[in-house]
Amino acid sequence: MQIVKVDQGGVNARILAKETKADFRRVEAASLKMPTRFTSAEGKRFFVRLFNTQQLNAHFISVIARTRLGADDIAQVEAAIRAQTEAVSEKLNLAIDGAEALFKAHGITSAATYDTVPLDVEVGVLSSSGRRFLEVLGKLDQLMPLLQTLEIHEVLSTQQVDIQRAALKRQVRDVANGTRNFAMGLRRRMNALAAHEYAEAEEGEVTLEQATLDTPALDATADGAGDCGAQFGQAP
Repeated sequence: MQIVKVDQGGVNARILAKETKADFRRVEAASLKMPTRFTSAEGKRFFVRLFNTQQLNAHFISVIARTRLGADDIAQVEAAIRAQTEAVSEKLNLAIDGAEALFKAHGITSAATYDTVPLDVEVGVLSSSGRRFLEVLGKLDQLMPLLQTLEIHEVLSTQQVDIQRAALKRQVRDVANGTRNFAMGLRRRMNALAAHEYAEAEEGEVTLEQATLDTPALDATADGAGDCGAQFGQAP
């Protein structure tokens, strides 16, 4: 007999309603379809708010910016994003291992579960950067109920759990924000390069026009007058 009302999908609907609408219409790359499930509130919200925008920014860096900027510069940015993502992934691994060790030390045999409906989605992964970030989100989702269980059993205090949860969430968010900042920086460089190239082209046109105006009238009787006249569009 059910004595409480439980979620029937309304929580996921509210979370998805706040999803950041990323525009993939100009993305022509193929994506690897991966079934994904999130159960924690933190995992669901971070996936909805961060994943698609992180993918778009990473795609801009690796595909679009590479067509206009130096390959070495793009490779350095990609390496920085990868290093940051892997560092956060390692911290989440250590946190999960630490929580599981506390489970064993205190004889805890089961973890807390959620009464809300899981968020099941098929994700189109565009790149290795997107795949690594999706894995980070999955680890965050895995850790959340472990910390909640340790708090319920008073192995960790509420304050300890809050501090650890907030620190890890901030680091995960920093990966997405860092990718966005790199993309914005490269976009500014591309715009500056385009403006410089346009200015050079304008200057070149002005220089050619001025050279034409400054050329003295040619003596039609001089040797080669016909050739020179043809060069500047005059009849020989």
